[in-house]
Amino acid sequence: MASATAGEDGQFKLSETSVLKIKKGDITQWFIDGSSDAIVNPANPRMLGGGGADGAIHRAAGPELREACVKVPEVRPGVRCPTGEARITPGFKLPASHVIHTVGPIYDSDKDPKGSLRNAYKNCLSVAKKNNIQYIAFPSISCGVYGYPYEEAATVALPTIKEFADGIKEVHFVLFDGNVYDVWLRKAKELLQV
Repeated sequence: MASATAGEDGQFKLSETSVLKIKKGDITQWFIDGSSDAIVNPANPRMLGGGGADGAIHRAAGPELREACVKVPEVRPGVRCPTGEARITPGFKLPASHVIHTVGPIYDSDKDPKGSLRNAYKNCLSVAKKNNIQYIAFPSISCGVYGYPYEEAATVALPTIKEFADGIKEVHFVLFDGNVYDVWLRKAKELLQV
């Protein structure tokens, strides 16, 4: 039975073994155990840092993160991580042990923004499982400069997480923006109630 816990955190049961927690905060400060946890970086295809959460994660992780990203092979010139795919690096100076980089769709120019956003979440969870990550924290992928409307993004993200979270103990959304947090919490109550 899904229920919201007291305090700021919204907690929802995804399966017998997986829980979703939605909280307001700074994803660069998030960690659970520092060994089997990962934060998701809403990267650009070059994976070399940028604005918003991407830039904040690179700054918090230190220059080693950029160096690790440079070593990720390009699949075509200027593209290390195509839209909807995911790559993993160590977390370096971050409290979380790993960073899973994914590229969300640019809402107005992607041919299938819903499919691309779904793939970004699904592939992050797949990479997490392959690397024995038990705890993962997502931002609201594509909701910043990529212009994905919050309501639509939550409607894609939450059911995708529920569908593919098996094998991961806790999935967190750590949302910096209060408006995004409010939308995610409301949509989770609508979409994830058992």
